[in-house]
Amino acid sequence: MLFDSLPRPSERIAPGVAHLPGWLGVDKQAKLVREVREIARTYADTPMAMLRPTLKSGGQMSVYQLHLGRYWHYPSYRYVDKIAGTTVPPVPESLVALAPVALRAAAEVAEELAPWVETFVPEMVLVNYYPPGSGMGMHVDEFEESRAPVISLSIGDEALFRMGHTESRTQPWDDVTLCSGDLVVFGGPKRFAYHGVVRVNDATLPDGCGLAEGRINITIRQVSAAPKLQGR
Repeated sequence: MLFDSLPRPSERIAPGVAHLPGWLGVDKQAKLVREVREIARTYADTPMAMLRPTLKSGGQMSVYQLHLGRYWHYPSYRYVDKIAGTTVPPVPESLVALAPVALRAAAEVAEELAPWVETFVPEMVLVNYYPPGSGMGMHVDEFEESRAPVISLSIGDEALFRMGHTESRTQPWDDVTLCSGDLVVFGGPKRFAYHGVVRVNDATLPDGCGLAEGRINITIRQVSAAPKLQGR
């Protein structure tokens, strides 16, 4: 990329929104891709398969989704632990360990995230795969009981991420280019803000990230108000 050598400092995009460019190294990106790919293959012929979800409205999303820990059931608009007798695959230990480290780093950039550093429990991971030409409309992650921040990792092609406000999908917005390895965490006053992916810039991924094309977004969430770690 033409401007790869230019520094991209960590930034507080808005109150409660931290952007840490290049936070996850390429080797670790590739390791995560291998891990989620193996889970997707394991569950390919089950109700937990990585598919393009059909929304309650009847439309189909352009991204493919894999649910870990908890499953967001679009027809009923609620989190569930199993579908048709198949239990949701657990959150990998690698992401359980990564979550508090990521949140602590983000809280150093956006102080509004600090109240959750010691208590955050990674109950659910949503893996979104964006094929070339895909995106995601402005929406709110509002169905978790917890107000804990959302941790988001980008791997693969660059994407234009849009963070809005809590009232509607209209301006003002903060637009941020996310590159492979970037970390974004949003919470506090922006926890229930509208946000989305305007576009994915094809053929911009770095060598060695584990993908041949497209983009993976890994979001880590606490769902319950008073959660327990899985298996405890």
